[in-house]
Amino acid sequence: MAEALWTVDELLSATGGTLLGEVKAPLTAVTIDSRAVRPGDIFVAIKGDRHDGHDFVAGALKAGAGLGLVSRVTPEMLAAGAVLEVADDPLRGLENMGRAARVRSAAQIVAVTGSVGKTSTKEMLLTALSASGETHASAASFNNHWGVPLTLARMPRNAAFGVFEIGMNHAGEITPLVGMVRPQVAIITTIAASHLGNFSSLDGIADAKAEIFSGVVPGGHAVISRDTPYFERLSAAAWACGIRSVVSFGKHVDADVRLERVALLADCCCVTADVMGETVSYRLGLPGEHMAVNSLAVLAAAKLTGADLARAAIALAAAAPAKGRGVRERLSLGDGELLLIDESYNANPASVAAAMGLLGAAQPGRGGRRIAVLGDMLELGEQSPELHAGLLEPMDAAKVDVLYAAGPLMANLWARVAQHRRGAYAETSDGLRDALIKGLRPGDVVMIKGSLGSRMGPLVEAIRAAHPPLAKET
Repeated sequence: MAEALWTVDELLSATGGTLLGEVKAPLTAVTIDSRAVRPGDIFVAIKGDRHDGHDFVAGALKAGAGLGLVSRVTPEMLAAGAVLEVADDPLRGLENMGRAARVRSAAQIVAVTGSVGKTSTKEMLLTALSASGETHASAASFNNHWGVPLTLARMPRNAAFGVFEIGMNHAGEITPLVGMVRPQVAIITTIAASHLGNFSSLDGIADAKAEIFSGVVPGGHAVISRDTPYFERLSAAAWACGIRSVVSFGKHVDADVRLERVALLADCCCVTADVMGETVSYRLGLPGEHMAVNSLAVLAAAKLTGADLARAAIALAAAAPAKGRGVRERLSLGDGELLLIDESYNANPASVAAAMGLLGAAQPGRGGRRIAVLGDMLELGEQSPELHAGLLEPMDAAKVDVLYAAGPLMANLWARVAQHRRGAYAETSDGLRDALIKGLRPGDVVMIKGSLGSRMGPLVEAIRAAHPPLAKET
């Protein structure tokens, strides 16, 4: 029989709810998605923007969920199984479960935020720390007001390490989330123009990211990029929160965890770093200097949490990009092939520049070209036209041969691109599909990127549908 993640008594204590019905099997997991329910799940009926989870409770219980967490009860629910009724919104119940999970856990906890690289750094931490013990981490980008408590509520009792990604769109959003997580180590990857439409300046973004230090437990550590011009500001914020151990990372000569040498290859990096006085050489299974730099933060966290540094470094060879964040595939095209680089998950100027760097490092086949397919970068405010037009510089540095552009904001870049480099432009990604697929030829390297709202992911799927994968590169 599977071990219980939660007992009924623990749930009653954590939520203050009332049990209606009988729980007949161990409660082994927590979910908010009725479509993914498995036997033994606790289904939390969260009310979202489009759907109310209460409408799916009875179905979830019939599908095998062991318990529904609800704030209102119907006869249909009671006929289908057991429910735990809470007085407030079920999301508050989930938050209380998360806090209780954190209290009972002896794990070393690492929290990650930043304008760019949060998810990739979180995934590297999961890979590196798993070499020293059971490690629990946020799924996908579960970094918001429901994702963080859900990840906490799912944390195994005996986890040795926990890794939490924490995001924000507005000031004040990180503070309550990190207050639940209470990490021993808090990482800020970098500060860049992201969600700039919700802030008056980058200073405001830096201050909002620095909220992550407010939840660090006594005796904990701040890990901050030494390469950002906001290092001093972020360090001061950590100090103001009572953190006396500030560890810097990056290429800067004064970094505590310093990049000494890096060989940038098409699908990986070979890195030599000084980790607080200890020289470490390792292979990172992700391409790009930005990934190599963020791996330094990973090794800093490994050392600070008491993980085996050598094992952590060795494990990074197995690091792989998350979906939409640099996954590489070779696809069949005619009597040849093309390389597709999927960076479609999200975008801001810094992440687009980094993705351009990956495109520039890739070598087209005979007769092939470097092709950038870009959609609008959203939430950048009044500076948005200028920031889009400014992508010409990283595009030139990467020696991009052809641009396909989608969206009214990306028209600002399109206007600056010479005629011979223009593939096609459309107001939407859907309008770009046919011209893009028709324009590809053997040997091409194609990189696709844009904000989620730009819907660049369907273009990735359209290319894959037109040209079957040969073998995935990671």
